[in-house]
Amino acid sequence: MPDWYTLLRPPFFQLMIGVLSFSAAVVWTCTGKVWARFHGWVYRAEEPTDFWWSVAMYYLIGVVLIGYFLFEVHGLSN
Repeated sequence: MPDWYTLLRPPFFQLMIGVLSFSAAVVWTCTGKVWARFHGWVYRAEEPTDFWWSVAMYYLIGVVLIGYFLFEVHGLSN
């Protein structure tokens, strides 16, 4: 088990942020409200377009950071 110092260094930090972002997107998709920066809470029933754009951004950030982690750890194998 690595110590905290190595877990907070890249690429592990990107993995933790990516998993957190992806998990938040899943929870917010199920609950119907999302935290949007500079706007507060956005509800699916009141503003569906803004809601889905915000959720899509959280999914995208999560997937990109998890993909970056996998690329850094495993690299391109020939």
